[in-house]
Formats: sequence, structure tokens, C-alpha cells
Amino acid sequence: MIMGLGELMNQPSISIIIPVYNEEQSLAPLFERLQNSLDGLVQSYELIFVDDGSTDNSLEIMQGFVNQRPQQVVVVEQVSNLGKSAALMVGFAIARGDVLFTMDADLQDDPDEIPTLLAKLDEGYDLVTGLRSNRGNNDPIGKTFPSKVANRLTRTLSGVPLRDMNSGFKCYRREVVKTVKLHSDLHRYIPVLAYYHGFKVTEVPIKHHPRQYGCSKYGAGRFIRSLFDLVTVLFLSRYRYRPLHMFGTVGLLFAGSGLLISFYLSLVWLFTDNPIGSRPLLMLGVLLIITGTQFILMGLVADLIVSIERNREDPTSTVRRVHRGREYEEQPYVEKD
Repeated sequence: MIMGLGELMNQPSISIIIPVYNEEQSLAPLFERLQNSLDGLVQSYELIFVDDGSTDNSLEIMQGFVNQRPQQVVVVEQVSNLGKSAALMVGFAIARGDVLFTMDADLQDDPDEIPTLLAKLDEGYDLVTGLRSNRGNNDPIGKTFPSKVANRLTRTLSGVPLRDMNSGFKCYRREVVKTVKLHSDLHRYIPVLAYYHGFKVTEVPIKHHPRQYGCSKYGAGRFIRSLFDLVTVLFLSRYRYRPLHMFGTVGLLFAGSGLLISFYLSLVWLFTDNPIGSRPLLMLGVLLIITGTQFILMGLVADLIVSIERNREDPTSTVRRVHRGREYEEQPYVEKD
């Protein structure tokens, strides 16, 4: 789509995306702090508030922001409470800036830290996440302890050396949000998804404030859900194009164990007088062999499906940009929208 001159002139450099769910008390002070912090920047900006099915007066308050700053504020109303990942994807799709921020609406993220994240992004990174300092004094242990466990587990299994994956305060280049797709609650693992797509990710310490109004929208059950989401992320990231590597490894482990058990029982049957037909170990060995074979066949079928899908893909879909010499300048590579 070709933009008109007026639209290009109004194109913001920075987009701030803020998912909102029942935060009526914190919205007005948040809006004031955002204006105080962003009006001092050289870059132009837009604020995108995504109402995720709020049942209080949050939507009405945000509509008032549009009346105050019609050129800089956008409010998106979701049909219902679809979750933070869905809200972020909507914000990413609507945002017009080359650099995007995400932050929470509960006043725990400090807008004054926006230049800090921008400066780190300018060092050559594609995604910068805020490392929330002093969380032990500002958040209850019911939030901080599960978060520490989840972050350590994610670092160990994914290999992404970040200490605060769950921070909602992040800064992205547009290429990242165009590439990373979210569903379920995968917003917790955006840095992992970006890392496996080849983007450079890092974190920088930021101020973190205690919650002033309301209560957290996340209960203890999110820790269990996050474990399932982590398995999904690791599978999609590491084995999306080679599922046989995962299913085959598990299948060989099961089938190999079953074969060893069967070999042992065969030796017992050949060289001793002990019967093996009624031994539970025999049933276990047969079960492992059958299960392992099924895993391997499942991996082959998954590989076949992936092969068909990859043949339909644009082979340049993974290319960020092409650097050419001067003699090739008449054939520029057009970056994807």
C-alpha cells in the first residue's frame, strides 16, 4: 500500500503498545507519565491502548485520551477478554512505528526508562527486554518465586541467557514483530522465539515500581500454563522443520530400551530353566518396542507434512535484507512489508 505525503509526514517513529484489562485507576496517571516522558523525545510517537474486554470504566477513560491527543492515541477494543498474546498481536498489526514498545498498564513499568531501552537497541540489538530491578521489595513472593523458577528453567532449556523473560516492558525493531507470531500465552517467550529466528536479544536493568491499584490478573495457575507454553516454544523453535529429530530420538530411546529388555529375557530363556512368558518385564519390553516404533512413524509423517509445507513457502521469507556491491545497485532487493 502506497502512503500519501500527509500520511508519511504523520508516520510515528515509535509505537507504544499497552494491553489493558480492568485498570481504570491507573490509566490516567499512566497517560500523564507517558506524555511527560515521550514529549521530550526527538522521535515522534503513538500510543496504542488495546482494551482486552475490560468490565470496568477502562474503555471510557481511554476514549477520553483519544479526544485529548487524537493524532497520537489509538484505542483498540477487543470483542472479549482474549488474553495478552492476542492483545499484543493486534497492537503489532496496527502499530506504524519502526520501533515498538510493549508495557503494562499497572504503573509498575516506568515510562522514563524508554530512552534506556532505545539506547540499548541502538547498540545493534533487535529486541531489548527490561530487567526489573528490586522486584523482591515491590512484588509479592507469590509472583517473584514462580517467576525466578520459570526464568531459570527457560534459560536452561532454551539457551537464551536472559534473566527476566516475563517482563512486559520490551523494545522491538519492526522486523521482530513481523516475524514472531503469538498465540495462547506465548507472549512470555517472545525473546526465545525472536532468538530462534536469528534476532539479537538482550536485556537492560530498569526501575520497577510496586502495584498501586487493583491486583494482579495472573494467578498461581499461570506457572503450570507457562510450562506447557515453554514446551510448545521449544518444539516450534527447535524442531519445527525437523520433527523427526525429536520424535525419532524419543522413539529410539523407547525402542532401544525394549530391545535390551527383550534381549536379556531371550538369554534367560535360552540359558536357564526360568519361564519368561508370565514375567511383567516381557510385557514392558514389547510395549516399549511398539511405542518407540509409533514415535518414529509419527516423526516420519510429521517430516512429510513439513516437507510439503516448506515447498509452498517463499524461499526468501527468512531473508532480512540483501547487501549488494555498487555494480548491483540497479537491482535492489525490496524488503518485505
